[in-house]
Amino acid sequence: MTSHPDDAVPGSQDSSRETAAAQELRRKSAEAARLARIFGEVLPETTGDERGEGSRGGDVDEWLRSQVPPHHG
Repeated sequence: MTSHPDDAVPGSQDSSRETAAAQELRRKSAEAARLARIFGEVLPETTGDERGEGSRGGDVDEWLRSQVPPHHG
């Protein structure tokens, strides 16, 4: 039977897994923040189905008419 360095301290392997998981979480978070800085938020956090019908903030046709330049209307 061989001895492992983690065998000397009970629970040290668990704490190293937690540390690795925390480091991975920080890495993913930093990568997401970097991409958001570069490209902006491309996709919303929720879909239209999740937000419901009342969250649009008005009539879609009204928004479209407000976007038409003066020389087209």
